[in-house]
Amino acid sequence: MELTTADVARLFRVSAGTVARWVQEENLPASEVDSQYRFNREELLEWATIHKLAIPAAILQSASAAQAPEPSVADALAYGGVAYEVCGADRGESLQAALEGLPLPDDADREALLGLFLARERMGTTAVGDGVAIPHPRCPLVLGLPQSAVRLCFLAQPHDFGAPDGKPVDTLFLMACRTVHEHLKLLARLATALRSEAFRQVLARRAGPAEIIAALRREETAP
Repeated sequence: MELTTADVARLFRVSAGTVARWVQEENLPASEVDSQYRFNREELLEWATIHKLAIPAAILQSASAAQAPEPSVADALAYGGVAYEVCGADRGESLQAALEGLPLPDDADREALLGLFLARERMGTTAVGDGVAIPHPRCPLVLGLPQSAVRLCFLAQPHDFGAPDGKPVDTLFLMACRTVHEHLKLLARLATALRSEAFRQVLARRAGPAEIIAALRREETAP
């Protein structure tokens, strides 16, 4: 279900006028229905991540989500893995190289999957600033995954992802999720972790996989 201006204002504890200003001046994605703004939850989450806003827990609430188990971004990363010095001459080649290590069923069409990731980038950058991007398909994947996967890739050289802050991207968190709920939940948890200076320092020095996963668990369990 799409959100109204009043919904967004309530979630972020701001006025409706502030939400309208975000749309007009801060590039908050919105569509117009009968002269009223409507907001997609995923786009709202991504925009809030880019603008380093605290992610309200209520943004994830829905009737179906209430019955779903809580996914862990640390578990998803432990499953997806961490790769270093991932090569590629440009954004597309870097994404292709990053996807090679994503744990998928043997019969998965990786070229088609790359097309979905690139199509999402054409819709709007997945870069969230400070050299980090969170590439993902627009819709959950029907790939027979045993669980949702997050794969962290440190690029051998940074590339332009059209980030709002203008910085080239050298750190990718690829997301391949099974359901909309898991996608939104993992995106929100990752966005919250990326607001932590301690976690960003772990990423900046390209720590080992165990240390990165442990740092994520600390962020997820922090009060």
